[in-house]
Amino acid sequence: MGLLSSKSSTSSRGSFQGIAGELLFNALEKLSEMDFKRFRDVLAHGDLQGQRCIPWGRLQKADRTDTKNLMLRFYGGDAALNVAEAVLEQIHLRDTAAWLREEREKALRRAAFSSSSVSDYKKNYKKDIRNAYSRMKDRNARVGDKVSLNHRYSKLVIVNKHRDEEQREHEIMAMGRRHTEIMKEQANSSVTVDDLFKPSPDGWTPKVVVLLGAAGIGKTMTARKIMLDWASDKVFVEFDYVFYIHCREGNLLTSEASVEDLISRCCPSGFPPLTEMLKNPEKLLFVIDGFDELRFSFDRPQADLCSQPWEKRPVDIILSSLFRKTVLHDCSLLITTRPAALQKLSKCLECERHVEILGFSEAERKEYFHKFFENREQAATAFQFVRGNETLFTMCLVPIMCWIICTVMKQQLSRKRDLTQSTKTMTGIYILYLSALLSSLSSELKQSMPEVLRRLCSLAADGVWKQKVLFTEEEVHEYALEDRKVLPLLLNEHTFHKDIDCISTYSFIHLSFQEFFAALFYLLEDEGEAQMLPADPTRDVNKLLENYSNSRNYFMLTVRFLFGLLNEERRNTLQKETGCKISPKITQKLLTWLQESQKNALAVLTQETTVIRELELCQCLYEIQDERFVTTALDHFTGMYFRGVNLNQFDQIVLSFTIKNFPRLESLDLGHCSFIWDDPKDYTGLQPAKQMYPEKQQEEGKESPIHLLCQALEKSGCELKTLRFDQCQLTGACCRALAPVLRAKTTLMELDLGGNKELSDRGVKLLCEGLNHAACQVQTLRMGCCNLTAASCKDLAAVLGATPSLAHLDLSDNPLGDGGVQELCRGLTQPSCRVQKLWLWRCCLTGVGCRALATVLRANSNLTELHLGDNKLGDRGVRRLCESLQDAACRVQTLRLWRCCLTEVGCRALATVLRMNPNLTELHLGDNELGNAGVRQLCESLRDAACRVQILSLWQCRLTEACCADLFTMLTASQSLVHLDLSENDLGDSSVQLLCEGLRQPTCLLQKLWLKKTGLSKEMLQNLAALKEIKPNLNIGYI
Repeated sequence: MGLLSSKSSTSSRGSFQGIAGELLFNALEKLSEMDFKRFRDVLAHGDLQGQRCIPWGRLQKADRTDTKNLMLRFYGGDAALNVAEAVLEQIHLRDTAAWLREEREKALRRAAFSSSSVSDYKKNYKKDIRNAYSRMKDRNARVGDKVSLNHRYSKLVIVNKHRDEEQREHEIMAMGRRHTEIMKEQANSSVTVDDLFKPSPDGWTPKVVVLLGAAGIGKTMTARKIMLDWASDKVFVEFDYVFYIHCREGNLLTSEASVEDLISRCCPSGFPPLTEMLKNPEKLLFVIDGFDELRFSFDRPQADLCSQPWEKRPVDIILSSLFRKTVLHDCSLLITTRPAALQKLSKCLECERHVEILGFSEAERKEYFHKFFENREQAATAFQFVRGNETLFTMCLVPIMCWIICTVMKQQLSRKRDLTQSTKTMTGIYILYLSALLSSLSSELKQSMPEVLRRLCSLAADGVWKQKVLFTEEEVHEYALEDRKVLPLLLNEHTFHKDIDCISTYSFIHLSFQEFFAALFYLLEDEGEAQMLPADPTRDVNKLLENYSNSRNYFMLTVRFLFGLLNEERRNTLQKETGCKISPKITQKLLTWLQESQKNALAVLTQETTVIRELELCQCLYEIQDERFVTTALDHFTGMYFRGVNLNQFDQIVLSFTIKNFPRLESLDLGHCSFIWDDPKDYTGLQPAKQMYPEKQQEEGKESPIHLLCQALEKSGCELKTLRFDQCQLTGACCRALAPVLRAKTTLMELDLGGNKELSDRGVKLLCEGLNHAACQVQTLRMGCCNLTAASCKDLAAVLGATPSLAHLDLSDNPLGDGGVQELCRGLTQPSCRVQKLWLWRCCLTGVGCRALATVLRANSNLTELHLGDNKLGDRGVRRLCESLQDAACRVQTLRLWRCCLTEVGCRALATVLRMNPNLTELHLGDNELGNAGVRQLCESLRDAACRVQILSLWQCRLTEACCADLFTMLTASQSLVHLDLSENDLGDSSVQLLCEGLRQPTCLLQKLWLKKTGLSKEMLQNLAALKEIKPNLNIGYI
């Protein structure tokens, strides 16, 4: 279809010819030299969809300008663009073709509607949107103070997020804490706002996008920026109209309305051309901001919903109809919400795309500081200070915190005050910010602050209990909050349409501030005003804590502030600034609740009721910053268990603080956790306390995401016994941080680093510095699947000789090879080596490595368990092992040789071991080509009275019914076998029937039997089940 109709004027055609030429030239400029050559080649020789080719003689030496002119001369402007798109598609430059198509469509819209009234309205609408959204008020702005949104806005990191319906998400507060559990493969993915409605790789184009984010993370700012950028033709050019609906306004609409009414309310001026707008609903986008603030129920039946945009219904039905696509089915929705409301929202939506705002990266934090401060030098000073303070730097991940810190620092820097103590916790930041607000009051107004603050706290608590963030003018007046000079400092006023009128409503600057004042409500001494206030919320803090324990959502930050406000220094500061009396009398109640609530959470695991499993408990303890209180609270516990948690920088700071004040800590389990940390170059201004190593070593330390935790463990007075960091994506640099812990903690007995594939040989070398220390008493070391090679084995061999405490060494699933194991065996044969369990499964071993291992079996009488599964040892290698297994000095009790390429030849050697080694009680031979002949040889030895094997695993050993006679005889004769695994073998009914006969015999001691269920008849399964009556101790399992 052409860009211009046949009625277009000659001048219009000429005008478009110039536009087409510009588009063609810009498209050609995007091509590399090679792609440009390919483009000309197809233009001269390819299939141009009916258009004639341009002779190669003209194109051969043509540059981009020449090519553009030739195309315009040959085809004309419109056809030239068609040809260009076709050629770009043929040479697989689809992105460039798409760009050209989009730019062409923009030109189409500009040309087609330039003189229409609808187009005029659209232009005016965009102009109104630009005027309405181009400037913003700071949360503490004075009358008339506004800043440019483009100047203040810094790009946020947005990632794709998909959640299962069953996953329960809790509200994440603006603390720098990572606010949702992010799949590891999604953690580094980032999308732009312009990508939100683009097709996925499988071609699916979403009509609904849900933008998740914690309180203060920048959802509303992003929504407003989208409005401004759309109106400026920077994003979402596919939509003719974008409408912004804030859910706070939806809560206030009590009369009936229609979708058309909602659209009209979104239009700043004039009567919108609704008929024309609604003709193409696919061109409409509704930005619905703050779904979590809606207090409506969305459980309406389908019959109650509306299907026409002119139908007037209650607002909850109108919004439900939009969400559930019964009205304007083809329109698009962009919905922002906190994670706590996601389940409620998901019930209304189908086939939506989820994305999540993570906050500012370091670059955007720096950019924000420079945009916020008018003085460049002041901005640099503030940012340098924040980057040197890990807590503040972490909090700046969250925009609301970045704004608060910038706000208070701007005032503090002008007075040249030190912020290092005042801003250590979130409570400290909020107190400092409140102090900054109150400092602008006159002495006369400050005298009324105690009364105002008590009433404000009562309003805040009432709102928290009712899950309400927006208060009508009447509600504010009921709490006697009428001082127009003080009130704007603490509450924001909003003007909304209600029917044909405008009404004023109030909210706290941010929900987190409401929760701060709600917490303060429970600490303010009642001076007789309670009876004067309407429906004063209960002052019983136990009820608040009980409700928080049940919900774990809405009261989270309120409870955290309760702990923070109990800090004596913070209380004194607040009393001085506000003139209110703040009592610490709830301290004991919080202490009791903290211990009891954790115990209740672990009721199903009564044997581990002294283990902390909720990170939020640590967050509360961090806020109070009272070492005596924290130590008393933690005295009830002995361990921390946080497996599978994404721990951001602030979480690690909190954990470090807890560890330092946890004298009874014995176990720290952080397996499967992700330690999210910024690039090490961001931390060039670390404090002297972190300068523990030479420059290169220090750099490695800063690369470690666990260095804070390790420093805390090293300095803590706890007697740590178990430390688990398995599958945490740790790198070699982490081992430098761990080495001092091994030296400092003489009580540490177990260290699990398994599954950290990037640990590598470099990490082992660093770790061995700690393991070789005389103070190290580690007994169990797990380093399976850490990408270790033979290069690590020399260092580990030295550890084996120098650390007699080491009893269990797991190096499984590492490509050590025969050379590595030979090196390792030099340490295993040292007289000082006390290793009892050695796990080397899947280590790329062959029969060559068995020679060195055989030496260990004779020389190390401490070794009782050897795991060599999934190595290509072969019969020859096993024969070498068996020679030593028969030695009287060998004490091996458990031998695992599954998937080791064994045949009946290897069984002959093993059969001898069964008779000669009375220590061997457990033998695993699964997934080997033993066959019936091999099992026959084993059975002969198992019948021998000298054999002590109790557990025998023969799964998937290619056994058939021919071996069952031997198994029958063995079962009736063996004096020790209690566990037999025959799963994944095709035995059949007749063979199993013979086994049943053996199991019935009184001389059969078997207690556990595993079989392959496939291939057994129903009758056979019933016969096996009936054995339970004869042998009540016998359990039969199926795989």
